[in-house]
Amino acid sequence: MNQVIRSIRADEWRSVKELRLVALQDPVAHLAFRETYEESVARPDAFWQERAAGAAEGVPERRQFVAVGPDGAWIGSVVVLVERAGEPDLLGNVSEWDQAHLVGVFVRPEHRGSGVTDALFDTALAWAREIGLERVRLFVHEKNGRAEAFYRRAGFVPTGGSTPSPGDAGERDLEFVITPG
Repeated sequence: MNQVIRSIRADEWRSVKELRLVALQDPVAHLAFRETYEESVARPDAFWQERAAGAAEGVPERRQFVAVGPDGAWIGSVVVLVERAGEPDLLGNVSEWDQAHLVGVFVRPEHRGSGVTDALFDTALAWAREIGLERVRLFVHEKNGRAEAFYRRAGFVPTGGSTPSPGDAGERDLEFVITPG
């Protein structure tokens, strides 16, 4: 592996935007993300500036990690959200645990299978452990077999919990968890 995995900086909002827009054009984006390319491309720069600042190095409640290639190009990303017991989580439910929630997982197609996703997940899990979280969860669309296979290989196990997939009547996003450590 010749990429560097690191937290984003607030001033890197243009790169945050660019990678997200690439992710939203992926053939399975409709299964993996809760927004569309059209919605995101229309957002003003202030949105992207706030998004980057809110997940940058030093922010205690969320962190975006990126894989940066030798040429400086961003090749993948994962966002870690901290959910506190008794508070609403990303989906609007009250969280039962202090936990991390992984979202926004994406690696450019030409880098898939090269260990980039493993490195991103290792870093995300290490950060969750570092800040004292003993549970990490994520959701995967029931028809996103490629992502589910990776999550299982990474040690995530299904909880049996699920939530309706946005925009897909009758389809579900399945909850998976791991205890980092």
